[in-house]
Amino acid sequence: MSSEPTSAASTERRPVTRRGVMLVISSPSGAGKTTLSRQLLKESADIRLSVSATTRTPRPGEVDGRDYHFVSREAFEAMIAGGELLEWAEVYGNLYGTPRAPVEAALTSGRDVLFDVDWQGADALKDTMPNDVVSVFILPPSMEALAARLRGRPGQTEEQNARRLAAAADDIRHWENYDFVVVNDDLEAAYAELVGILRAERVRRTRCLGLEAHVAELLRVAG
Repeated sequence: MSSEPTSAASTERRPVTRRGVMLVISSPSGAGKTTLSRQLLKESADIRLSVSATTRTPRPGEVDGRDYHFVSREAFEAMIAGGELLEWAEVYGNLYGTPRAPVEAALTSGRDVLFDVDWQGADALKDTMPNDVVSVFILPPSMEALAARLRGRPGQTEEQNARRLAAAADDIRHWENYDFVVVNDDLEAAYAELVGILRAERVRRTRCLGLEAHVAELLRVAG
């Protein structure tokens, strides 16, 4: 029975590993955040989507643990009191939040976590985990293009579109709070920029574990 040859490099323990990245992506509705996020999750094996906890009732087709962690209000309030959430908010009478434990476990093992949140969630995550968060804001090429995208969604009324455009303008006002900004005038180019940001952040010096010891060993051997 034959076997594939194993290189010496593949059997050696890597001297430098990395801590994962908390990639936070926000955008006004219709700017392409969801499309870009889905493509990134599909094409990158080292990143997973953060699953929020919520007190709202599951909608048809939603699966506990995949779409949300569905919990009671009492359980959610206990999570708040126990410091088990990285951030949380109440929206239309329902509580939403990001469980801390699975995110920290992923980061420690060198896996990245994707957050599809608004500017308020992005601010809260950055306040809680400032050394781990990398935030990206997706802008549309123009308000006309954004309006056209919103009008193209099925079942939307002109009144709903007007409210969405007003909300989009409010979201855009917070663009300066983000580390990176990508203008989505071409989906393929915008995705390439997003991937470039993630690749660069994965090798940021402060995120590389064991780097100081590795450099010290190189210098020791070099004399």
